[in-house]
Amino acid sequence: MTHAMLKGSNVPLEVTAVRAVLRWAAGQGAPEVDASALLLGPEGRVRSDEDFVFYNQPRHPSGKVRLLGKKREADRLTETVQTDLAGMEPGVGRVLLVASADDVTFDQVRSLSILLYDAAAADGEPLAYFDIKPETGAETALICGELYRRGDAWKFRALGEGYLNGLKGLANDFGISVDESEAPAETGGVPAVAEISLPLPPEQPVPQQPAYGYPAEPVSTQPAYGYPQPASPPAYGYPQTQAAPATAPAYGYPPTAAPALDPNFTLPPQGPQFIGR
Repeated sequence: MTHAMLKGSNVPLEVTAVRAVLRWAAGQGAPEVDASALLLGPEGRVRSDEDFVFYNQPRHPSGKVRLLGKKREADRLTETVQTDLAGMEPGVGRVLLVASADDVTFDQVRSLSILLYDAAAADGEPLAYFDIKPETGAETALICGELYRRGDAWKFRALGEGYLNGLKGLANDFGISVDESEAPAETGGVPAVAEISLPLPPEQPVPQQPAYGYPAEPVSTQPAYGYPQPASPPAYGYPQTQAAPATAPAYGYPPTAAPALDPNFTLPPQGPQFIGR
């Protein structure tokens, strides 16, 4: 017999394993909903982050809780969580069954419900179902129900408790460590690497570009004020020749060299006009 659940009601489970099927209406613009489960210890919190079964960790290390994936059934979408009640570790007292839609609020999710089946029966009527009605519609995560121990037996309780801050907020409340330092979407979830500034090498003189294809004269690094200065750059691309120092020409004409005097030179005989009287 199938039990129709009301919020807060519970029903005993006389099976060794259950399939909890989260179901919502399909159609154009139907939002994406994800199922997940949290395994809680005696203090009502997870024992470690491994107790969080969700899309990035679809199977508990013990193998007792796992996601079976999403399916499309006619006009409905489903995702299933399977739980082995008989083999559950003694330290686990509750298993929360969660629905989340971080991109949208649950007022946009139509006909949301959870159905429990006997995992040992391939085809059969649900053991129980619960139509989930969000309290405000602004929720982005919902605890649909919980599997919990009572002595040696297990029960299911319908909850429908909502969270406005999504799956992260719900997970934080039950002891999951959520890393808030996320990287931007353009980096595929990889943290940005800080740039490191290295010291620049000593500044070196920059060689001049050759003029018109000829090599430039080397740049002198000698200081001014009494030290030789760098040679003048070549004019129009041709190297200058070093002119020998010379006396400046008079009136624009080059000076002529004076002839050498002959030591045996004598004056010619003088005319009578030069003989003394």
